[in-house]
Amino acid sequence: MTDPKRITKDDLEKKFKALQTDIQGRVSDKKQSLIAVGSAVGTLLFIVAYLLGRRSGRRRNSRVEFRRF
Repeated sequence: MTDPKRITKDDLEKKFKALQTDIQGRVSDKKQSLIAVGSAVGTLLFIVAYLLGRRSGRRRNSRVEFRRF
């Protein structure tokens, strides 16, 4: 039988470091996309709230004109 190679502390550290850099790279790529999508959704919600507020304001306001002769 062949002697199996022993796993050392350095081997584990290298693998964990490689895994961590891979995950951080993916997160940084996704982060830019999430920021863009989040700002677009926030802007859209702001516009919808503004338009709905104007509409309800128009319904509640009644205009009464008084003419003097």
